Amino acid sequence: MVSLSWKHHTLIQALISRGPLKEKEFQSIFTGRNPGAAKKIFDKYLLEINKELSYVHFELRACRDQYDGQVCYGVVNTVSDDQSKLGTKYSVPQIAFFKGIIEAIAQDEAAQGCISGFDALNIRLENQQQAPAAFKNFSMSQKDKTLDELVRDKWLCRTSEGNIGLGIRSLLDLRSWFRNNDVPSCEVCNEAGVKADLCPNEGCTVRIHKYCLKNLLSQRDDKVCSGCGKPWPLGKVTKEEAVEAAVDDEEENETQATTALRSKKRKQRSQRDSAENFSSQASLAPSSGATRRRVTRSAAHLN
Repeated sequence: MVSLSWKHHTLIQALISRGPLKEKEFQSIFTGRNPGAAKKIFDKYLLEINKELSYVHFELRACRDQYDGQVCYGVVNTVSDDQSKLGTKYSVPQIAFFKGIIEAIAQDEAAQGCISGFDALNIRLENQQQAPAAFKNFSMSQKDKTLDELVRDKWLCRTSEGNIGLGIRSLLDLRSWFRNNDVPSCEVCNEAGVKADLCPNEGCTVRIHKYCLKNLLSQRDDKVCSGCGKPWPLGKVTKEEAVEAAVDDEEENETQATTALRSKKRKQRSQRDSAENFSSQASLAPSSGATRRRVTRSAAHLN
């Protein structure tokens, strides 16, 4: 069994105290610099952490935020019941309220990944087999307060349009819930397609996350659905996506340039040190020779 060091504990504590973190932020805690420079060591640490966490039914997991496509890391509870996942902070009616919201979002056939704030506050629990009696007395102000708490704790999120979506903590924690409730998965990554693009063919059930679709079609000449073979309408990239892609490319180029510059500096430093050593040795050689010559002349004079 691997003994975890203070570095392992630092990574775990960061996720427990701050909640799920974006990949760059989480990796910067580990490296303190360019995360790509220590990727193999970082992955090794995660593997060692998960071996230990498995004994207490926890897991350090990564997933993509389906609303912005960024990779996030979080510590999740692998026990499947809702109460253990939300912890003791939330009451029974609050858990029922949350469950009603995620059901409404996840089971949306249009895969919009969100519902309006009004619909969230007026959620009904007909789909829940054992709706708690206390929920009947759950006031609108209590629902509103609970909604804010769930957003703050990253179980839910507010989209740029002001709607209510699933927070990164739900996307990390509820993977088994999505599968058990037959939430359709993304054709590319096989994760739940809560917010995804649907095949335009009415008879086709294929859905793909926008970021997965962009990567898939950029690698293929035929822009067609893998399920039905019909053309997939992704002829143009939006301005926002173009800006985002440009920023990502710029950051990647900067990282590569920085790495190349560091390598060049190390090479120049090595060459300079070698030259200095050679110069020192060369300067010492004549001096020794001169001494020998002086000794020889002195010896000759005495003779």
